Amino acid sequence: MIVVEKLTKCYAGTTAVDAISFHVNKGDIVGFLGPNGAGKSTTMRMLASYLPPTSGSATVAGYDIFRDSLKAREHIGYMPECVPIYQDMRVQEYLKYRAELKGVRGRRMKERLNDVYELCGLCEVQKKLISALSKGFRQRVGLADVLLHEPDLLILDEPTIGLDPNQIRQMRELIRKLGYHHTILLSTHILAEVEMTCNRVIIINHGKIEVVDTPQNLRARMQISGHVYLDIRHNNPREVAALLKTIPGIISIDFQQNGEWCEFRLQTTHDPREAIFEMALKYRWPLRELRRSQVSLEDIFADITHAEEI
Repeated sequence: MIVVEKLTKCYAGTTAVDAISFHVNKGDIVGFLGPNGAGKSTTMRMLASYLPPTSGSATVAGYDIFRDSLKAREHIGYMPECVPIYQDMRVQEYLKYRAELKGVRGRRMKERLNDVYELCGLCEVQKKLISALSKGFRQRVGLADVLLHEPDLLILDEPTIGLDPNQIRQMRELIRKLGYHHTILLSTHILAEVEMTCNRVIIINHGKIEVVDTPQNLRARMQISGHVYLDIRHNNPREVAALLKTIPGIISIDFQQNGEWCEFRLQTTHDPREAIFEMALKYRWPLRELRRSQVSLEDIFADITHAEEI
């Protein structure tokens, strides 16, 4: 669906996007991640034909987005970070106007309007002024707009920005539904959303692609597989920590004394819980908790983009 080859964008001597290459298969929901200023929005604007590149190439549905821009745009629905909608129009008026601009007319317009009202949950507000709507509903209007011409590809730049937790959850469910019928390239800062929604992840940093993979494969490729949390009753946590360090695979140990209980957080390369349990039995440590936490996409993102430098 998307093929990008050495795509580059420079501004006055600054390289915002540096010869990136990747592809997105039809039916994928891809999370496009990176720190602020990494080049996410610039890349999305180029793919949507809103911004010309300095060099490189990209195609959508087989059409070059620069030489065959109009053909490519027929297959693209682009929702920018700040949705540009006319707030002095009613929802119904605005979407009819946008449908006409996209060549959706007659019976097809009526069908498409009814479809997007239903899909985006706008039936009850279609006659209201957009300025009177909440941020969540304005985002839905923007999403309904990009769906009017039934594009194959949706490019969504921060679709949940400014929404409250309930609205974020509703938008996430809507994006999941759209994934059954559309290829989606999704930019977001909410990494939990990517883990719950996306089947592939692209991480960009300083204008370069660092990783293109599935969340599951990223976890497998990480050196650190997770953390183990241990609570035992003991009056000398340093003594316990010294013994735990003898177990293979434990990289580091943090602990604190909480009354008569010692709480440990172990950074590990694999799952050492069986060895820890056997040690607890050997030394007769009263055990309150022994659990493992898998590495999250947030941990992976921080490791790849060197978050400590930001």
